[in-house]
Amino acid sequence: MNIGIDARWIFPEMSGIGTYTRELIRHLVLLDRINEYELFFDRLQVAEQTAAAARLGEAPNFHVRHVPFGPFAPHGQVRLPALLRDLKLDVFHSPNYMIPLLAFGTQKPSRRRLKCIVTIHDLIPLLFPEHTPKALKVRFLPVFRWILRQVGARADLILTVSESSRRDVLRELRIPPARQDTVVAVPNGVAPEYRPAAKKPLGYRTILYVGRFDPYKNIPGLLETFRQVTQRMRENVRLRIVGSPDPRYPEAAARAKELGIDGRVEWAGYMAGADLVKAYQQADVFVLPSKYEGFGLTVLEAMACGTPVVCSRRSSLPEVAGQAAVLVDPDNPGEMADALVRVLGDPQLAASLRDKGMSQAAKFTWARTAAMTLKAYEFAVKG
Repeated sequence: MNIGIDARWIFPEMSGIGTYTRELIRHLVLLDRINEYELFFDRLQVAEQTAAAARLGEAPNFHVRHVPFGPFAPHGQVRLPALLRDLKLDVFHSPNYMIPLLAFGTQKPSRRRLKCIVTIHDLIPLLFPEHTPKALKVRFLPVFRWILRQVGARADLILTVSESSRRDVLRELRIPPARQDTVVAVPNGVAPEYRPAAKKPLGYRTILYVGRFDPYKNIPGLLETFRQVTQRMRENVRLRIVGSPDPRYPEAAARAKELGIDGRVEWAGYMAGADLVKAYQQADVFVLPSKYEGFGLTVLEAMACGTPVVCSRRSSLPEVAGQAAVLVDPDNPGEMADALVRVLGDPQLAASLRDKGMSQAAKFTWARTAAMTLKAYEFAVKG
C-alpha cells in the first residue's frame, strides 16, 4: 500500500492530537517496513523534530513531504487533492477531523482508488458549545457541523479514540446503520518515557493538573476544590497547573486571587518531553476535573509515572481510568476535595492507586494503536 498521513496536525507546542500523530508515525516506523508512507508537513522544523523522534532516517519506506499550506488553508483544499492523485496513494489518513473534501466525493466511495481514513477525537464544540465559547469552531458552529457531517459521509473509515467518542460520532454525524461498522474505536497509548522515578522531598505536597484552559476543563471548579483542600489539611499543599496560558480564557488566575489561594498555585506554563514526565513523577496526586474528554491521555500518563489519579466520571474517563482512579463529579467541588484529601492523607490508598494505575496504563500502548491503525488501512483498501 501507498499510505499518506497528514502530519500537519503536529504543532510546535504539542497537544493531544499532535502527540497522537507523532506517536502513530513513530510506532508505524517500528511496525511496518513493507508499505510506503508519505508524511505531509507544513512546518520544516516540526518535520525535522518528528523525523528525529521517529528515526525516519532508518526507515526508507517513510518519506517526508513539505506542503506550503496548513490543514485549514482554503487553497489547500484545492491543491492537496491534486497532490494525492499524483502520488497514487491508496490511503490518506487525517489524524483530525479536517480532510481535503474535494479528494473524496460522497457518491459510491467504494469505487474510489484512494481511501479516506479520519480520526475524530471528540465532538466537544458540537456537543457542548458553551464549554468552548471563544473557539472558532463554536463561533462558526453551523460551518463546523457541516464540515463534520461531510467528513462522516465521505470517509471510508472513521477512527475514534474511545467507545464514548464512537457513540457521539455515530449519533451526531448521523452515520446510517449500514455504515456503523466503519466507525472504529482505536484507543490512544502511553509512550515508554512515562515511568516512575524516585520523588525528591520538596517540603510540600503537590496536586498536579496538566491540560488546556478551555471551560470544559473546569479550572475554576478545580480552584474551588483546591481552596477546600487547603482548609482541611494541615500540611502545606500546592496546586501546580501545567499548560499554555490561553488569552481567551483569563478567568482562572483572577479566580485564584478571589479565593485567596494564588500564593499556593503555580502556573507552570507549557511543558513537554522530560520536563512533563518529571512533573508527573514528582506530583503526589494528579487531578483531571474535566466535564468532557474524548480520551483523557493525561490520566494514563500520570498513572504510568506511578502517580495516583483523581478524575471526573464523565464521558470517556471511566473507560480509560477503569478501577485505577478515584472518580468524582466535576460539578461538585466538595466531592473532588474529599477525594484529594483522602489520597493525600492515606498512604495505603495512594499506594493502591499507584499500583492499579501502573497496571491500567500498561494496557494502553502506542504499539497497539499503530497495529490497530495499520489493520484499518488494510481493511479500507480491501473494501
